[in-house]
Amino acid sequence: LKEENTILRSKINKLQILSETQEDKMRKLEKKLEENKIKEEKEAQDLEAMVQHVEQNLQLMTKRAVKAENSAVKLRQENALLQAELRNSKLENEALRAGQAGLAAAKQNAEVALQHLLQVTTSSRASIRQLLSGAESLQLVADLLKSIDRISEVSEDGQ
Repeated sequence: LKEENTILRSKINKLQILSETQEDKMRKLEKKLEENKIKEEKEAQDLEAMVQHVEQNLQLMTKRAVKAENSAVKLRQENALLQAELRNSKLENEALRAGQAGLAAAKQNAEVALQHLLQVTTSSRASIRQLLSGAESLQLVADLLKSIDRISEVSEDGQ
């Protein structure tokens, strides 16, 4: 019985040592598990922070994209207005050039009319001079005829 008791005590000691060893292992594993949990929680928090940062960046990029789209729309509208203004300016420019061409034609017509008026005036003056000369000649002829009449009257009386 003593032997058995000794064997059993020896087994109990071995089991206690084994139990203590396993307890140490279990404590180490629990500590490692706790460290892993803390590490995982930190990683999860870091990952969550990264996700939030990415979401914020995505929102910021979305806002920028919307702003850029709005700006592009405004620029397209402004471009369309400027294109319309350019077309209107070209049409106005063409009209002004046509008006200048019309003005030049009118100026040329006025110059031609002036030349004709000057020619008519010159020929009118010449005609007036001829008429005056003819009138003087006619006056002279009339005076001669009167003189001849007087001469013939005097001759008839004097016969």
